[in-house]
Amino acid sequence: MDSLTQAVLGAGIQGAMLGRYDGRKALLAGALLATLPDLDVLIDYGDPVSAMIHHRGFSHSVFVLTAVAAMLATVWHRWRPSTHYGGVRLFITLWLVLVTHPLLDAFTSYGTQLWWPLAVTPTSWSSIFIIDPFFTVPLLIAVMAAAVAGPGPRMHRALCWCLAWAAAYLALSLVAKSVIEARVHRQLVAAGQRPIAMFSTPEPFNILLWRVVARTPDDHYIEAISSVLDRGDAEHIKLPLNTELADTLGDMPLLQGLRWFTDDWLRYDRVGNQLIVSDLRMGLGTGYYSFRFVMAKRQPAQDGWRAVPPAYWPRDQGIPQLAATLKRVWQAEPPLPLAQWETRMTAMPGSCPGPDQACN
Repeated sequence: MDSLTQAVLGAGIQGAMLGRYDGRKALLAGALLATLPDLDVLIDYGDPVSAMIHHRGFSHSVFVLTAVAAMLATVWHRWRPSTHYGGVRLFITLWLVLVTHPLLDAFTSYGTQLWWPLAVTPTSWSSIFIIDPFFTVPLLIAVMAAAVAGPGPRMHRALCWCLAWAAAYLALSLVAKSVIEARVHRQLVAAGQRPIAMFSTPEPFNILLWRVVARTPDDHYIEAISSVLDRGDAEHIKLPLNTELADTLGDMPLLQGLRWFTDDWLRYDRVGNQLIVSDLRMGLGTGYYSFRFVMAKRQPAQDGWRAVPPAYWPRDQGIPQLAATLKRVWQAEPPLPLAQWETRMTAMPGSCPGPDQACN
C-alpha cells in the first residue's frame, strides 16, 4: 500500500495500544515506524527486474520484523522505561505496527515476501488496490480526530473505529473477490472454457470493479472485467501467452526470478527485434499493464534471442482509459474496448495501432 495508508494504520495501532500513556507521541511514533519497511526502495539493485523481485523482500519478512521489534523494544525500554507498561506490551505494540505493514501489502497484487529468506512464492491475496481512498480516508480521519482529542477515552474510541474499519474493509474486499471469481468462472465454463488457474485484482481505487485473468491449457489467457454491481456477463477477451518465446531464453536467471516472483503470470511478445515480458497482474488490463520489460533482442541475421540487461518498456499512463475504467464500476454499457486496447501490446512506443488509429 501507499506510505500514507501505512502511516495512518501504524499510528492507529500504536495509539490504541499506548496512546492513553504516551498521548500524541504514540501516534507519531507509530506513523514513522510503520513506514520503515519501505526504506528498501533506497537500495539500487541495478536493473528494474531485480528491483521488482527484491522489493518487499527482506524488509517485509515476518522473521526480520519480529527481530527488529524485539531489538527496538529492548533499547526503548532500557533507554526510556515507562511506569505504565512493561517491555512485553511495548514489544507487542511495535511488532504489530511493523508486521501489519507487510500484511497490508500482501492484500495487494504486487507480491510480498512474508517468509523471506524462505524461497516461497511471494504472498499476494490481491483484494485491494495499492491506493484506495475508501480504505485510507476513514483511517486518516480517525487518526486526525484522535490527535485532536488527545489522551483519553475519545482518542481510544476514535482509534478503535480506525482499526475496526480497516479489518471490515479488508474482509469486504475478500468477499467481493470471491464473488467475482466465482461469477467469471461460471461464465467461462458455460462458454466451454476450462481455466486451469485464475488471478483477480481490483481496478484502481475501489473494490467494486475487478479484472480477472484466467490461464487456459492451450497457452492462452482470458481477461475479464466485472463489477459487483453488474447484472450481466463480464466482457472478456482471449489472448496468447506466447510462452514459447520464454523457452528460447533458456534458464536466464532474471527471467526465472521474474517467473517465480509473479507466480508465472507473464505474457511474452515480440515487438520489432525486442522480446517484451509483461506482468499480467497489475495495471488497467491488456495494453495498459504497469510492468513491461525488454528482456532480449535479436538482429535480423540472428536465429535466436540474446538476453540484454532488462529495461522498462515505455508505458502510456492511460488517463482516458482510467476514466473509462472508473465509470465502468456502475455502468456496464458500453463495455471496455479490450480488443482495441490489446493492439497496443505489440505496437511500437508512440504508434497508434488499429483501424481507427485512435489509441484508446
